[in-house]
Amino acid sequence: MRRTQNIITGLDVGTTKVCAVIGEVTPTGVDVIGIGQHPSRGLRKGVVANVESTVEAIKKAVSEAEQAAGVEVDAVFVSIGRASPRSQQPGRRGDPGADP
Repeated sequence: MRRTQNIITGLDVGTTKVCAVIGEVTPTGVDVIGIGQHPSRGLRKGVVANVESTVEAIKKAVSEAEQAAGVEVDAVFVSIGRASPRSQQPGRRGDPGADP
């Protein structure tokens, strides 16, 4: 396996597919060294409808990119295809940017 220093990973979780891209930061920019994708069957209109299917698609896309790049990923930058992502904490509902 290649050293993971200067490695960044992007993950795009969409309604139709999950894509993972691994890049190596160089003095002149970023070189793409691995790409993986897998059909997404766990999202409906940008909302997770089936957690297990979504997790499986993410794992497969990342694994494919790791194999192509010859590195092991331990962190990613994530893009989720929805206009206004929301988060819930126990006992609290609403927009994560709203006042408590």
